[in-house]
Amino acid sequence: MSLSIKDLLEDKAYGLDLQLLCGEEGLSNRLYSSRIQKPGLALTGYTEHLHPDRVQVLGNTEISYLSQIPEEVGARHIEKLCSYPIACFIVTKGLDPPEFLKRSAEAAGIPLLVTHHQSSTFISLITKFLEESLLPSTHIHGVLVDVLGVGVLLLGKSGIGKSECALDLVIRGHRLVADDVIHIKKKMPAALVGQAGETIQYHMEIRGLGIINIKDLYGVSSIREKKIIDMVLELMEWDANQEYERLGIDEPVKTILGVDLPHVKIPVRPGRNLTSIIEVAARNFLLKGMGYHSAREFHEKLLARLEFRPLGNEVE
Repeated sequence: MSLSIKDLLEDKAYGLDLQLLCGEEGLSNRLYSSRIQKPGLALTGYTEHLHPDRVQVLGNTEISYLSQIPEEVGARHIEKLCSYPIACFIVTKGLDPPEFLKRSAEAAGIPLLVTHHQSSTFISLITKFLEESLLPSTHIHGVLVDVLGVGVLLLGKSGIGKSECALDLVIRGHRLVADDVIHIKKKMPAALVGQAGETIQYHMEIRGLGIINIKDLYGVSSIREKKIIDMVLELMEWDANQEYERLGIDEPVKTILGVDLPHVKIPVRPGRNLTSIIEVAARNFLLKGMGYHSAREFHEKLLARLEFRPLGNEVE
């Protein structure tokens, strides 16, 4: 994942409030890391630990230093600094940088931007922006619902009844996160957060009815903007020739963006109450999180009874 300096300039959601002073040629420069750097000693000509791929933030200390040293010395140091492939310079507190910095940045095609924020505030804002923007992400076709606080991702082929199940869950008091296309981002170290696209947020497609707005129909308590995905439930057409899980001892997983999630396959056939099954799966997930695994406990009790069965009870 990467983003351009132009993306920083166009941000509205995080309030970076950036303006371009010069170096428009470098707006296509790419950022790959959420870490920033204050150049510090690099302004004196010592560039041993410079990270040119990071955003270079120049605060009051840096600008004051450049303004107080002889111009020819400052110009020489800045020219050396700009010989590296710097992603961009950002000046905080609305300060006016020295002209030799503007000239060198323009000549090297390095964007020089300014913000009115203080350095500490701006570093916090841009770090959050970069972390969110550079997270690994993907899109999945399915439905994401919040069932008893558990993020349940419903998968299955088109028309199998995912949206109908989600609607029934909403009617029962659970919450819709996304229907149809789910945007998933990986939060470090190993959490997946799903949400709907802005265009289809709060909407659901029900065959025969069309597009409905869950928020308008059932109120704000029926929706969530985003949710951590805890488990995957896959709806499958019933196949008499296929073996399905009967005990629940094994715990298959589905890997998304390198994160393993519990994966439950639910065969669909007339007469099965899928909504109740999904609710039970969510409750069972919560129990496992508390250290109680009913299937394994049953299995252990059964093995114990078989192992210690009295010999006199054997049937000849």
